Amino acid sequence: MPRKENKPTLKIGGRAVGGEAPAFIIAELSANHGQKLETALKSVRAAAKAGADAIKIQTYTADTLTIESKKKYFRINQGTLWDGRTLYDLYKEAYTPWEWHYKLKKAAADEGLVFFSTPFDKSAADFLEELGVPCYKVASFELNDLPLVEYIAAKGKPVIMSTGISTLPEISEAVAACRKAKNGSVALLKCTSSYPAPYSEMNLRTMPDLGARFGCVAGLSDHSEGITAPVAAAALGAKIIEKHFILDRKVGGPDAAFSLEAGDFAAMVKAVRQAEESLGTVTYDLSPATKRSRKFSRSLFAVTDIKKGAAFTEANVRSIRPADGLPPKYLPKVLRGRAAVDIERGTPLKWAHLKK
Repeated sequence: MPRKENKPTLKIGGRAVGGEAPAFIIAELSANHGQKLETALKSVRAAAKAGADAIKIQTYTADTLTIESKKKYFRINQGTLWDGRTLYDLYKEAYTPWEWHYKLKKAAADEGLVFFSTPFDKSAADFLEELGVPCYKVASFELNDLPLVEYIAAKGKPVIMSTGISTLPEISEAVAACRKAKNGSVALLKCTSSYPAPYSEMNLRTMPDLGARFGCVAGLSDHSEGITAPVAAAALGAKIIEKHFILDRKVGGPDAAFSLEAGDFAAMVKAVRQAEESLGTVTYDLSPATKRSRKFSRSLFAVTDIKKGAAFTEANVRSIRPADGLPPKYLPKVLRGRAAVDIERGTPLKWAHLKK
């Protein structure tokens, strides 16, 4: 019998995440609202219609993330979509106003979506706790801020952490920080922090290894283009899939290039669910439909008219489709025998056709 695996589970907003539950699919709104509240609210409704389980935003201001400076340290020059800009300028454009959070949370609740966010400092974590979010996300670039990770974990809610720029020891330290805060409800997301991320750098096989190494729920935070990586992740057992969501890529924005519009997001959800259904269980039992298909497997037939007493030969007996005759494994035995009766061409051979 196959070994039964221990499959960790989290509870997020009353939902089971992990274990035998289907993947928890998160629509990441991020900066895809263009600083327009109505666009953000429409995005929540569209994400729900597209099949998302949750909507996630990011809670910061430019001043909580960095300082306003034109020094070289604060200017992006990494071969990204944002090269040439300062960090402060980018974050000022991309942030989600904190006063929107209340309306976005209500809109999500109205649509049956789980609403949560990524806090980028302690004040954001405190604000989200007052808002009543059911879990927290830690972004890849904050995973090395162990005091912040521990502070978030101490809230006692599930913590989902992206691992995009972290080494294995750094991931281990972040998990230990959560457990130091007496919080074992941890999920780790394989993430490739390139924007957009090339398929050749995804290394999705790392995802189940993360879950096995740390005994936690594992999934994917995806920055690649299209839906291939999330579907592949589902086939590898991803229990959380996070993908950026946008109403219209043509409007642009910092994250538009690697975000999915509603139609593509819905196609991703459908493909992920089909992949999960296809995985099934370890079984060698045949379904009713498969059993019916056995009708067209091979068996032994008379392929010429055979007279009573004639020897069976490879010229008058063959293994062909369909499966109404003796199984082909008995051909050697049949070829040692003779016909007990006249046999018409096209007759499936039975033991009664052989002389005893």
